[in-house]
Amino acid sequence: MKHTSAPSAATGLAALEARLAQDLDYLELPAKPWVPRHSHDGEPVRDVVVIGAGMCGLAATAKLVLTGITNVVAYDAAPAGREGPWVTFARMQTLRSPKALSGPALGLAPLTFRAWFTAQWGPDAWQSLDKIPKDQWMDYLVWYRKVLALPVRNEVRMTGISFVDGLIAIDVEGAETGRVLTRRLVLATGRSGLGGFAVPDFLTGVDRAYWAHSADDIDFDALRGKRVAVIGAGASSMDNAATALEAGAGSVDMLIRRKEMPRINKLTGIGSPGVVLGMRDLPDAWKWKFIDYTAATQTPPPRSSTLRVSSHRNARFLLDCAILSVKEDAGGLLVETTQGPLRYDFLIAATGFSNDFSDRPEFAAIAPYIRTWADGRYRPEMGPARASMAEAPDLGPAFEFRERVPGSCPMLAHIHCFNDAAMLTHGKVSGDIPAVSAGADRLVRGIAASLFAEDAEAHFASLIAYDTPELLGDEWVDSTPLLHKESAL
Repeated sequence: MKHTSAPSAATGLAALEARLAQDLDYLELPAKPWVPRHSHDGEPVRDVVVIGAGMCGLAATAKLVLTGITNVVAYDAAPAGREGPWVTFARMQTLRSPKALSGPALGLAPLTFRAWFTAQWGPDAWQSLDKIPKDQWMDYLVWYRKVLALPVRNEVRMTGISFVDGLIAIDVEGAETGRVLTRRLVLATGRSGLGGFAVPDFLTGVDRAYWAHSADDIDFDALRGKRVAVIGAGASSMDNAATALEAGAGSVDMLIRRKEMPRINKLTGIGSPGVVLGMRDLPDAWKWKFIDYTAATQTPPPRSSTLRVSSHRNARFLLDCAILSVKEDAGGLLVETTQGPLRYDFLIAATGFSNDFSDRPEFAAIAPYIRTWADGRYRPEMGPARASMAEAPDLGPAFEFRERVPGSCPMLAHIHCFNDAAMLTHGKVSGDIPAVSAGADRLVRGIAASLFAEDAEAHFASLIAYDTPELLGDEWVDSTPLLHKESAL
């Protein structure tokens, strides 16, 4: 949805950008660069490399730069303007978050979506806006990157991690190819985190011509007139089902294992600064209890997304319909369920993502050493041993990985997991819109402190070498000779 009532978009944005520049000036931001430059055998060394330039990657990069850590770069495999899910596999019409959340603004009012929107279309349009169209959110993030002049390089993919003399070496390919050395690495890799698609066992071996994950690039036009099944009852399930129906699918069945649809979004009900700031410091048993309960009750799809599906007469909601097996049969799929056999031409698995990073080749060098919650932090008395939680990484206070065996891979402490996989340790501060600024602040505080400590010798040398006088010697008269003369009398 685009709005045409104005101020003029150009003049409105220009005024907003001037206001942002003034606020940054008043706050003395960005801070003066303070990290000593490093090299290795003549090869330049970055202080921080961020992998991913979606919302979390941009927030992390912006916070680094504003903190005076400027020898940084963010890489994203996507073309510019297509980072993250918003215009790719996010198939909702609007964001699910309330429009007024400050998101990645880092405490700067002119950097909020509301300021950006109002500058172009005015306060009346803001008041009439219900939820933020997802494409417009992408437009805002493109502006965010531009107005802060963030060092992002697109169409560059990280393919491997290794260690060289106390540094992290990453292999990249695409628009930039070769090896990049860095002191710290931030993995802002979004929903897929460290793993990838969570695919049910019953789809193992089934030809990919007959099914897709909800985050795949799906040719919905090819589903015109086809019988389609969508697994699940979450937001992604509804969005994919609605997209298939709107593309002309002959029928769409929602295969929902539960007997009833979840109706209450529990975490939204307790949203507060206390949750954002306090979840990290709770005892492990309480962390597990909060996340386990929300996993058990599940998050309902938005009402608008569900109505988007049910408004089609050729859509069915099949509750208490667990899948027992899926087989290729007669040019399609035979799906055995607890409601009996069902036949489809295509199936969409809206089954989320996994934290299992053992199959990701780019993480092969570090995966065996990463400590997870299953490695001693989880205890049976805390609750059910959910695989999706047990395989989550056990992170330090600045999202840094910890070693499964102490001393086995010390460089893990310099790799930061700023993505959805951090939720069990840190709460929802590294994946969702509401608290991403708090997460970026926590991340960068930790990185800044560790870089300063690592360079303490250089900073102390700078302290000794600093010789700009505050006093020039002409500010007072030396009365010592007069004092001696008076004493002699």
